[in-house]
Amino acid sequence: MTIVQAQAIPIRLPFEIGGPKPTFAGIPRMMDILLIRIETDCGLVGWGEAFGLSIWPATRQAFESVVAPLILGKDEKDIDSLMLNLHKQLHILGRSGAVTYALSGLDIALWDLAGKASQQSVSELLGGPRHTALPAYASLMRYGTTDLVQRNTERALSQGFSAIKLHELGVEHVQAARQVMGMDIPLMMDVNCPWSLEQTRHMLDQLESFQLFWLEEPIWPPEDFSSLSALRKLKKTPIAAGENNISTHHFSEMLRQGAVDFAQPSVTKIGGITEMMKIIHMCNNYSIPVMPHSPYFGPGFLATLHMTSCFAQRTMIEYSFAEMEFNPLGDAILLKNGLLEIPTGPGLGYDPDLDIIEQFRVP
Repeated sequence: MTIVQAQAIPIRLPFEIGGPKPTFAGIPRMMDILLIRIETDCGLVGWGEAFGLSIWPATRQAFESVVAPLILGKDEKDIDSLMLNLHKQLHILGRSGAVTYALSGLDIALWDLAGKASQQSVSELLGGPRHTALPAYASLMRYGTTDLVQRNTERALSQGFSAIKLHELGVEHVQAARQVMGMDIPLMMDVNCPWSLEQTRHMLDQLESFQLFWLEEPIWPPEDFSSLSALRKLKKTPIAAGENNISTHHFSEMLRQGAVDFAQPSVTKIGGITEMMKIIHMCNNYSIPVMPHSPYFGPGFLATLHMTSCFAQRTMIEYSFAEMEFNPLGDAILLKNGLLEIPTGPGLGYDPDLDIIEQFRVP
């Protein structure tokens, strides 16, 4: 088979988060998803997801203008060779950002195609799932007030989530969450790279009594692995990072320096399933657990489920705590009794709803 069509399809979905919607550069953030659709000459269609958020227009341009012309007419079956050649051809345009995000979406779509062609799920292609369902933690938005933190923490727990992650910056927000959830339920804090080493040390002293399951990405810049390593050696709070790493070599260096207790590759950013599986094997060699970064509602989330289902230990899945009336994957990614079921159909197991794509497609 060969690739005859390659499309990047942006959709913009209405959503609510239980508080003011987040902004990016002063603009209210939308629930934007950039789908990648690959079709072969046999009529099979594979779906992927490229990292979107506010950069999706650049990612779409990179896919349509740079990536798509290089794959039309190519045999889609040898994913490793095809992706390696693309990475080499395009390295001059940068090893991260829009081009890599576009390649990530393509790679996920190719795995979806491979599963459909062989009538196997992606997890079966990866060696077979060890789990049929995985627990989810609620990845709360940044609300900025203790009242909203408490209200949404309570909502998430009532919906069956087994752990909570905050995206706040203050100790008072952590305290507010603990007042609602107690000390027995895992609580994480993602601060999105704001602090220096000394600032983080100061924060760790204040946070230690709240027994965070991990503190995520405390250091600026995120690739300052030596500072992360210094924090980890304090043994006050476990350290998690990785969603902003740009390559497998970045992860190799992070692991070599002993920078994290939990590694967090992001399948729509790092190069898709192919690259992420390399990172997972690397982390296994260092005995560092992988906690995938996965605040998605498209094929990237399904890809994360399939990979994580193959882990020896049952791992929590990050679930973006947002309510959407129109969900392109429907029940496939809805929480059931606190768990997310692993799709069993060919490929990723589910295709996005074409009616929803048509209704919410961005021109």
